[in-house]
Amino acid sequence: MTKFRPCIDLHAGKVKQIVGGTLTDLQSTLQTNYVSAHSPEHYARLYRENHLRGGHVILLGPNNEDAASSAIEAWPGGLQVGGGITDENAPTWIRRGAEKVIITSFLFPQGDLSQSRLDACLQALSNDKDKLVIDLSCRRKDNTWVVTTNKWQTLTSFEISQDNIALLERHCSEFLIHAADNEGLQRGIDEALVQRLAEYCTIPVTYAGGANSITDLQRVATLSNGKVDVTIGSALDIFGGSLVKFEECVQWNKAQS
Repeated sequence: MTKFRPCIDLHAGKVKQIVGGTLTDLQSTLQTNYVSAHSPEHYARLYRENHLRGGHVILLGPNNEDAASSAIEAWPGGLQVGGGITDENAPTWIRRGAEKVIITSFLFPQGDLSQSRLDACLQALSNDKDKLVIDLSCRRKDNTWVVTTNKWQTLTSFEISQDNIALLERHCSEFLIHAADNEGLQRGIDEALVQRLAEYCTIPVTYAGGANSITDLQRVATLSNGKVDVTIGSALDIFGGSLVKFEECVQWNKAQS
């Protein structure tokens, strides 16, 4: 059944919630919803205490490695790490205590999927695909969705399609999908994308982007027949939001167990 997946988004060493589409190399374009006074390890301990496994720690740009490491150390084997992951540093994050690593931009160097880079990542992880999550964060383009890289600013040639999903499922254990057009806006989920993910994916998949109500968990459960998990960020009270209580998400997961 659909479950709530927590997150720790890191920007400049701080736990933040941002509007995803505004994340560029120019500080002036960044729209920030929330900067937490709490440390990354505070959130890691909170998730651990409430048995919320499978959450993701995302490094949004440079100067976040120490913050990410502190979160992982607070819950070894309980959190996934993404953002700037390559074949060279993936094993390091696993050794530090990450349950899995999440890879996106490295796999699409010139806007096309690089099979050689995907193979290199798996080899670096001792060919253990259970340690690998592929992030297919995407934007709408006409009647489909296209994977984006480089802080969700660059469109690739890789569409969210049944054939492409089937291709990647042979190499990873999960997908993480940020709907970049919805991320951080708290204006509701992309229902059509959720349905498409449920139709295409046969391995675990987590959707993130726009959730603004505890009822969105039920909505995703209904749309996906319980196949798609959900991350809630800016709307959550622990990130300064007023629309969703963290405790409600904890209770939702308990009810699905």
